[in-house]
This record gives sequence, C-alpha cells and structure tokens, in this order.
Amino acid sequence: MTTDRTPHSMLSAALPQPLRRRLMAALISTPALPALAQFRVEVTGVGLTQLPVAIAPFRGEAQSPQKIAAIVQADLERSGQFRAVDASGVALDETSRPDVALWRQKSADSLATGSVTRLADGRFDVRFRLWDVVRGQDLGGQSFVVSQGDLRLVAHRIADFIYEKLTGERGVFSTRIVYVTKAGTRYSLWVADADGENAQSALSSPEPIISPAWSPNGGQIAYVSFESRKPVVYVHDVATGRRRLIANFRGSNSAPAWAPDGRTLAVTLSRDGASQLYTIDSNGGEPRRLMQSAGIDTEPVFSSDGRSIYFVSDRGGAPQIYKVPTTGGNAQRVTFTGTYNISPSISPDGRWLAYISRINGAFKLHVMDLSSGAVSAITDTSADENPSFAPNSRLIVYATQHQGREALMTSTLDGKIKARLAGQGGDIREPDWGPFQKQ
Repeated sequence: MTTDRTPHSMLSAALPQPLRRRLMAALISTPALPALAQFRVEVTGVGLTQLPVAIAPFRGEAQSPQKIAAIVQADLERSGQFRAVDASGVALDETSRPDVALWRQKSADSLATGSVTRLADGRFDVRFRLWDVVRGQDLGGQSFVVSQGDLRLVAHRIADFIYEKLTGERGVFSTRIVYVTKAGTRYSLWVADADGENAQSALSSPEPIISPAWSPNGGQIAYVSFESRKPVVYVHDVATGRRRLIANFRGSNSAPAWAPDGRTLAVTLSRDGASQLYTIDSNGGEPRRLMQSAGIDTEPVFSSDGRSIYFVSDRGGAPQIYKVPTTGGNAQRVTFTGTYNISPSISPDGRWLAYISRINGAFKLHVMDLSSGAVSAITDTSADENPSFAPNSRLIVYATQHQGREALMTSTLDGKIKARLAGQGGDIREPDWGPFQKQ
C-alpha cells in the first residue's frame, strides 16, 4: 500500500523519509485477496439522524443464491442515512398490503417487500415495493428478470431506488470501485461492486500496478504499470479488456487523473528532470507542462468543474496541497492545518476536499469544507491512505490498517458511520470509486 499515487523512485530524492518508506511498501510482498474471496461488511457508529426502514425477507429468497433483502439492508445501513428495523419472520411480498399500524408500532417509517422467483430458463424474476408507513402510501416498485450473476446488482439497484425515494438524492450502491492486490509475485487490478463484493480481475501482472483512476463515464480505468521496469501510464477499457499506452516518456510517468470531460488526463512526468505536472490527451500524444516548479509536484486531481487541478508539492519544504488553473499559472496553497498533507480527493459536488494528514506520526483521513476552510479529522486509525469520494459525495472509500491488516473502509463525511470491507484471504489497497452507472 502507498500513501502516494506515484512510484517511490520519483519522490525518493525530495520527500521526507517516512513517506519514502511507505511508498516503498507497494513493492514489498504481502498476502492478497483470493479471486473468489467474499467481503464482510461491518458497520460501526451511530449517525445523528437516521431514517428507520424495514426490509422484509423477500418471498422465495431462501432458494435464491443471493439474499436480496440482506444486501439491500447492508447497503442502506452503510450509507449512514438509515437505521434497520427488524423485519424477520414476516411473510410479505410485493403484492401484499402491509398493516401500517403494526409497522408504526415497530417505529418504522418505511417498509420494503418483495419476491424472488426462479424461472424455467434459469433466470430470476425479482420484484419489490416500497411503502411509506407513516402516510400509508405506496411509493412504487420495480421488477427485474436477470441471470444469477446479476442478482447482487439487482439488490444494489433496489437499494438505490429506496435511497432516492426516501432522501431525494441518488444512491451509489450499484456503482463500482477499483483496487489493487498483490498475491505472491503477481499484482492484480480488481473491479468490484461498491460494497466490495463480486470482484472481477481486470488485469494481472508480475510487476507493480498502482494509481487506478476511473474515467468519468465509467468505461475506462487509467493506471500505472511497472511492467517496462519503469512507471508507465495506460488506459484500460473495462468492457473489452483492451488497453492503450498514454505516457511512456523518459523517466517516470505516473499519477493519472481524469478531467471531468474525459478527454484529458493530468499526469506527473519527470521527462525534464524533477517530477512535474502535465496534461495529455486521453488518447495519448504530446504532453503540455502546467507550470515551472523548483519542487516535486505530484498527485494531481481535477476540480469538479474542471477549472482547477489540486496537487501535492514540497515546494514549501514539506508536502502540502495546492491548486492551479488547468490553463496553468500560479499555484495557490490550500492546506494550512498540519505540516504534512498528501493524497487530495475532491468531491463530485465540489464542496469537499479529502486528504491524508500526518499527525504525530499517524496518517489520518481529513475532510475540508472548501467554502469555509474548516477541517475535520474523521478517523481514529493511524495508517489511512488513498481517499476517494462516492459519486453522490456522501461517502469516502479509503485504505487503512485495521487489526494489523490492510483493508478498505467507507466513511460518512462526519466520520460517524464507517463500514469495513474486509477480504477474508488478504489485503487490498489503492481504491478508487467509480462514477454513477448509466441508467
């Protein structure tokens, strides 16, 4: 796992030794997640305001390979917006009209019911309905006919429907994350559901893979590979598995970040000496240098409006986060709390900056309100890395060490609700949360 999205070689000359040691950790052999390992979601904490929701067991799901109601409930709890009301032992489906008085007594504000039916061709018919218990209103429902492999996706889409109906905001449960594992001498790039389940291998290599980054349309992943014995930037097409070379210039090529329009990448190149920021067409070509700097500039990330690039620089003596117009020009310092701040991530709504700050030797996830500059530390762990926002800006996924092992966590922006996505067989690193799926 690394605290930087860049290879250790380009930072070794300029950044302090603790960061260099952590960057080198990406090249050290560690156990990794087996291809078929399942994740366990553990939700901890209590939010200030949570909507009480009951998800009744779906009729017929005992014969289903996926327990739809349990997946929906876990999704909603992990969001931090909902509190589960016990609905075990209840026999209801999407055709039932529930006794709303009973559910009011259980303190539920809403209730979801449904069914799972295996069809003759082996597919599954999944149906559900959502009820407003307080008003006694039918809030609508959906039906799906899918293969067994898409049952989890259906559950996530049901959770998205419920989330949006009850909060007015779009849910992120059917989106995807990407992350890296290392097994023996092989590195793997995985694409998984937002809860960490259903991981599919997108790429495997005997050399390190780092810095995966989703394209804005969710169809491609930029990443850095060391297979040429040096860091090189590629873009991988998720659907076809094809990839294209983006940056293989003299020296290091690293830290790819997509512009919101998907047509440009920001990258860190050392082609002219020290590591500096460039932009390059997402199909490759000649890069354009953003600015001249006497320090190391790296870890670029575009603002949500595409007008600025946030990045890490040691130009002031220690790593801090700055921003510069995408057209180039003078950089403006952004972080002033703490003496060592790295790994910026900007929320899609443009309101928040997540980053890692070293406090008394511990690396902790922080969130800044960009309008006020107010900063909050939202974790009690000490080895947090690589934050990435959900596409609705409500959650952050990050890597950390939990009980001596590397793991993925999600957290609400206030840090009150956290969920651990723990691989049974090993460690995971470098997460990036993908965009909304096309509807």
